[in-house]
This record gives sequence, C-alpha cells and structure tokens, in this order.
Amino acid sequence: MTASQRISFHPVTNPATGAVLAEIPYGNTADIDRAVRHAHQAFLTWREVPVVDRVQPLYRFKTLLEKHAHEIASILTSENGKTVDDARAEVRRAIQMVEVACGMPTLMMGDSLNDVAKGIDCKTIRQPIGVCAGITPFNFPAMVPLWMYPFAIACGNTFVLKPSEKVPLTPTRMVELLHDAGLPHGVMNLVHGDKETVDALLHHPLVKAVSFVGSTPVAKYIYTTAAAEGKRVQALGGAKNHLVVMPDADMPKTVEAIIGSAFGAAGERCLAGSILVPVGKAAGPLLNLLLERTRAMAVGDGARDGVEMGPLVTSDHCRKVAGYIEKGVAEGATPLCDGRDYRSANGGYFLGPTIFDNVTPEMTIAREEIFGPVLSILGYDAVDEAIEIANDTEYGLSAYVSGADPARLIETASRLRAGQVHLNNAPMDPMAPFGGYKMSGNGREWGDYAFAEFLETKAILGVAS
Repeated sequence: MTASQRISFHPVTNPATGAVLAEIPYGNTADIDRAVRHAHQAFLTWREVPVVDRVQPLYRFKTLLEKHAHEIASILTSENGKTVDDARAEVRRAIQMVEVACGMPTLMMGDSLNDVAKGIDCKTIRQPIGVCAGITPFNFPAMVPLWMYPFAIACGNTFVLKPSEKVPLTPTRMVELLHDAGLPHGVMNLVHGDKETVDALLHHPLVKAVSFVGSTPVAKYIYTTAAAEGKRVQALGGAKNHLVVMPDADMPKTVEAIIGSAFGAAGERCLAGSILVPVGKAAGPLLNLLLERTRAMAVGDGARDGVEMGPLVTSDHCRKVAGYIEKGVAEGATPLCDGRDYRSANGGYFLGPTIFDNVTPEMTIAREEIFGPVLSILGYDAVDEAIEIANDTEYGLSAYVSGADPARLIETASRLRAGQVHLNNAPMDPMAPFGGYKMSGNGREWGDYAFAEFLETKAILGVAS
C-alpha cells in the first residue's frame, strides 16, 4: 500500500468528557475523485427523473428523520456538546428544510411571456447544474447540511457532502437514513477529511457548485479558490451580532432572549448575539436582571437534565475563547461574570458565560468574532448612536432589536446593515432568506433562495404558435 492509499483515522471526542467516541477515515485526493466521478455518473440519469419523482425519497427521508429524531439529537449532543433541548430543536429545523425541499415541483417552475417581440414568445426554464459540493461547520451538524443537499437533489443535481471533521457522526447517520429512504446510489455522497479533502473538491473539474458555511477567513478562501475554477459559489462567513435594547422593552423577556442568543450552544453560533447595546435608561434594569440570570445558569454535560449550557467543541477552541477573555481584561474591560471561574470536574472543555462591561468599540472583544459564550456591553444614550455602532463592523449577518414601539422597531431594522434583523427575538423561519452583508459572506440559504443556487435559468425564445 502506497502512502497515498494508506487510510488515516482521526478521533472524534465527546467535549463534555474528552472521551473518544469514534475514529473516522479521512479521504485523500484519489478518494474524492472517485466520489465526484460516481456523483457525476449518477447525475446523468438523475437529471432526467421528473421532479415529482425526485422528491419522493425526500418525503420518505422526512418520515425517517422524525422517527429517529431523538437518536440523532443524542448523537449530536455527544459529539458537539450542546444540550439535548438545543439538539432536538436543531433536528426539528433540519426536518423543516426537507419539508420545504419537497415543494420543488412548484418552487422550480419557470415563467412565460407571450409576444416578447412581434410574433415571438419567451419562456424560462430552470435546469440542474451537475455535481454540487457542501462543506459544513461543526456547530450545526444536523441542520446546516440540510440547508443544502435536499434542495440540490430535488433540483436534479447530485451532491458530495464534506462535514466538519469535529462532528462527523451526526451527518453520517442522517445520510444513512437518506439512503434508507431509497435515494438512488451516487446521488448523495459523503466524504470525510480536512483541508486536503476540501481542496480536492474545490479543484475538481466535475464539481460545478460549492456551498460553504463557516468562518470568514475560510469562506474567503473557499470563494476565491472555487470561483477561480469557474464554479458557482455561496460562502457564508462569520458574524459580530448586536442586540439593541430600547428603554421600553419588556426586560424579563428580553433577558431570556439575550441568554439564549449569547450563551445558547455555548455561543458557538453565527447568529449568537455578542454585543449588547442598551439604549439610554434601558441599561440599569436590563443589566441587573441579566447578571442575576446569568449567574444562575447551569453549565455542564448537555446530555444531563437541567443543563442550560454545555461545553465548547474542542480543547483548542476552549483555549482560544479563554484567550479572548484574557485579552478583554488586558485591554481594560471589566468582567462582570468571568467564564474562566468555571472548571469541569470530568475533563471536558468548559467555560462559563462571560459578560464584559466598560467595553469600547476598538477593543478586540468588540470587533472580532469570538464564537464562544462572551457578551460585551456597549451602552449609548440615543438610538442613532446604537445603530451607528452596530453598523461599524466588517460583518453583517444578524441583529436584534427589543422594544415596544412598532414604528421605531421597523425604522431601526431598516437602517441596520445585516442580512436578518430579529424584532423582540422573533425566530428564523425556513422560508426566510439566510445570509449576510459585508464579510459575513456571499449568497443566501433557506427558502426559495436555497434552491436558486442549485439551478441554471435558461430563456427559450421562438416564433409564437
């Protein structure tokens, strides 16, 4: 066996304990070539299958996901660390994505226009692209892949998924269920690996489209590399999301929303609120309630009842987030709650929730994506100042506004430079577009935007009949 043929196995650990759960083989360039060529051969047949028939395996897939939802959530918690409640909510949202993709017979309809010129009619049709690749992050191993491959498959494409090497077990189990649903061989393919695997997908001539969700530096690399190869690319990057709280907000409800946003999933979410901006007199009552609630949070193994925040995904990431806390202190911010005070008794990768006061806009913790349970407070007297500071970032994924005046909420939302604005913690909807402005990435997921990336639009013009 040559070096290129040798199989390399890598451990998957439980972040709550550090215990090894499994070992997975990483694919090399030759493995990726075989997977992509297999997908291409399947595409030549799959693209000819009527769309009403292409969605039938997805209906069965949805049923199997519902049947195995608790099993998938348990696997997710064991390798990612988030609480069981968070994991079950993620699986539910993943199932909703499949539900939307099942509507493809209607969603991918074209248009027609008679007499676009004298005696000439025009119609548009939507056709599949070919082999599509998805590269997905560790923080939502059930949901994010299902932003991609159900839509791509329903459109008539075939798919190669490369999930995060940190959390491969959840997407593997879900792909097994998709095959159990009767999807023809080669239509959906799963590969594991690291940068070598990713590069092989980005450079492969038979891969026609690439979808990515992850950090901004990697999103930039994915975008520039794949675009240079002539591929269609959507690459969603990082975030620095602001939570603007008006003086007339319902403070108890707002505090619960802040807790969920900043510390849910240990802050390892691109939608996590990391900058709290209380406006005027909102600061006093808001912070008193927030500190009381934060100090009472139960941190521990996400598989245990009553736990509100689990560990971070790896020991390296835990150290990285702790380094941001140290940098915040060194730059003059005041830790009102210090996550470093929390220590796990069983060797897991834990930090407690952290809240910084006396933060200034130029501090590192106010500008860089931390991707952990760290919340910084920047108070301002006027809404205009709050909007200005929220827009003064290289990112633009999401923002949150809490208050009682509908007109002021809408006016504020319209001025915030973000792809989504949540008013009074309204949740994301699977039919709403998901993506950001500026360095938060290129393209949109969810709803009709989710499938548009996987289709070519063709105009056919001819003599009217």
